[in-house]
Amino acid sequence: MANPTDQQATETKSLPADFADLAWFSDWILATEPERYTKRLASPMSEMQDLYEAVFPRLQEALDHIEKYDWDDLPDEQRNLFHLLQSLVMVSFPVEVWKQPRVPDSGAAYLDVISEPVV
Repeated sequence: MANPTDQQATETKSLPADFADLAWFSDWILATEPERYTKRLASPMSEMQDLYEAVFPRLQEALDHIEKYDWDDLPDEQRNLFHLLQSLVMVSFPVEVWKQPRVPDSGAAYLDVISEPVV
């Protein structure tokens, strides 16, 4: 895994104190699926692998943390953590299965999400 000091985020979005060590992935804290998909396509596999290796082992801990809060009034730090988990989901297939950012054998096909949960 790359050294966190080697990767500079243009904007740091705060996370809960227990997850501050993941702040160097703040550029993956993206509110919408199209933003996350665009980030995935523009990112090297090494960056996605680093995100996966850092966040996946803490997935259950992060979900347990978020579930302590009222979903309709989720504080910004917990919302940011949730968006980081959504990015983990976005990179999981490329890391675990495809070994590339794009869906194999999909050519120029794409899918536009016209509705998604608002968090």
